[in-house]
Amino acid sequence: MKLYDVIYADPAWRYDFAETDNRKIENHYPTMSIEEICALQVPTKPNAVLYMWATAPKLKEAMQVIDAWGFEYKTHAIWDKKLIGMGYWFRGQHELLMVATKGKFSPPKPEQVISSVIEAKRSKHSRKPYAVRTKIKEWFPDADRLEMFARKPNELFVEEDFAGWDLWGNESQNLLKI
Repeated sequence: MKLYDVIYADPAWRYDFAETDNRKIENHYPTMSIEEICALQVPTKPNAVLYMWATAPKLKEAMQVIDAWGFEYKTHAIWDKKLIGMGYWFRGQHELLMVATKGKFSPPKPEQVISSVIEAKRSKHSRKPYAVRTKIKEWFPDADRLEMFARKPNELFVEEDFAGWDLWGNESQNLLKI
């Protein structure tokens, strides 16, 4: 089994509430319980970094996943989606990009470090800002990179955008078995 230096993950979080059937996440893709996500055997090298997306209501679960996958939380960034979304306590306009490491893994070079606020207008459900994937590739150009829970590529992407990434997920075009 191939092992990876960089894991980029957007877990298929299951939400236990939806006011109506048309607001269910499962209308977009199958979800997993926190136990199922935690039980995944993530194929990492002894020294690795995890970039994982989490919504505000899933912060506690995100920390559980980080621990279960053998990583140690370091920091996070905020994606300002520029548009208000759904929500019960607040109408969500942001997501968290959690960063965690395993073993000894250095951050990007000081001259490459970006703002902790990523400003990019949201598009289709669960699509993440393209710039994040690009930055990770710039920061770690020689790393073995795996995107977990990969969604269908945005129609604006071209095949070269995925060069150097292995994809795993029910919508990805080249499914890997983990």
